[in-house]
Amino acid sequence: MREYLLTLCVTAAVTYLLTGPVRKFAIVAGAMPEIRARDVHREPTPRLGGIAMFFGLCAGLLVADHLKNLNEVFAKSNEPRALLSGAALIWLIGVLDDKFEIDALIKLGGQMIAAGVMVVQGLTILWLPVPGVGTVALTQWQGTLLTVALVVITINAVNFVDGLDGLAAGMVCIAATAFFMYAYRIWFGYNIEAAAPATLFAAVLMGMCLGFLPHNMHPARIFMGDSGSMLIGLVLAAAAISVTGQVDPDVMKLFSGSERNSVHQMMPVYIPLLMPLTIIAIPAADLVLAIVRRTWRGQSPFAADRGHLHHRLLEIGHSHSRAVLIMYFWSALIAFGTLGYSVNSASMWIVLGIVALSAVGLVLLLLPRFTPRAPQWAESFVPPRYRRRRRTAAEPLRAAAAEGGRALQEERRTPVVVGVSGVNGATAVGTRARVERHRAESSR
Repeated sequence: MREYLLTLCVTAAVTYLLTGPVRKFAIVAGAMPEIRARDVHREPTPRLGGIAMFFGLCAGLLVADHLKNLNEVFAKSNEPRALLSGAALIWLIGVLDDKFEIDALIKLGGQMIAAGVMVVQGLTILWLPVPGVGTVALTQWQGTLLTVALVVITINAVNFVDGLDGLAAGMVCIAATAFFMYAYRIWFGYNIEAAAPATLFAAVLMGMCLGFLPHNMHPARIFMGDSGSMLIGLVLAAAAISVTGQVDPDVMKLFSGSERNSVHQMMPVYIPLLMPLTIIAIPAADLVLAIVRRTWRGQSPFAADRGHLHHRLLEIGHSHSRAVLIMYFWSALIAFGTLGYSVNSASMWIVLGIVALSAVGLVLLLLPRFTPRAPQWAESFVPPRYRRRRRTAAEPLRAAAAEGGRALQEERRTPVVVGVSGVNGATAVGTRARVERHRAESSR
């Protein structure tokens, strides 16, 4: 565990320290696109944050290669090199997209090629535990297609959710934390060395997100861009593929009896492995809803819009920070709830806890729909927006004066032609014109 923590800290430190220089480089390189209709930020913000995250990934793998215990991962498995190859390719495509806005189909082709590069080097799904059937060995083509599909879906799920400051990095960090705990349990608890690469990938991914988050929290000073969102999506998919396709369920020997009964009984344990999208269920749901919504409207599935889940939270009335925290809450509930259920599926307390926290999450979602007022004795303990407003005797006079002032301003206001840049300048010109006309009339 100490070596994993050291790898995590080195990755986070390198990512954090490089993000500042990368931000300056992005400004000089002109990687600051204009604000689009679907964006929620108000000022042009540099992208290319994925550069710092990629070098953090390289630093983490380099440090792990020189540690005593983690060095065995590189000696016995080719998966870290496969991950680095695929990450380098997807990162390069993302950098080009952040700068030049390449076509969506080209990015999709690049994602498939990056997944294929990892498959060629051995990072692929070899078998799957199927309930009621047992361990099913996949053919080469089946494993390749399933691996490529899982990589592409995970990358685009993370990319779609990257719409608010700190949202994608935080949600992926939560998912990586849950996945790290699960993979470490398999590797250390059951002494299965095949789970070590996935544990390393999850630790490095946590470091990448934690190092970038201080620069990306609202108000963000830099965005990760596609170079970062596609990168962390690929690393998360690689961790899931590694532990799913390389760990033989029969090796764990959790249950006695036939292999078929064993796999059937241990399915709760393999929920995060067979369905890695359960730990990124929110991005996956957003991805599916976006595809259905755009296809229903006759648009391309890759056409951008403002219908994502985080956009809907803003429309309900949540602030930027509160919307991000709500998405964090639901991601953590799903990820750690699935993790707890996989450890002990027979415990009713886990199910009751998930139900209770889900109810709390629903209340938080609907909070802007109503503004509760605290009783008078508790007003000193709550924020001002929850206190009862006291109407004084001077308020009617103040309101009448304000209404009269607004009416006078409406009479004096000069219409501003649509398309004139700078309302203040147009108002100043109108005021100057009225002053000159007044002087001319007085001189007569």
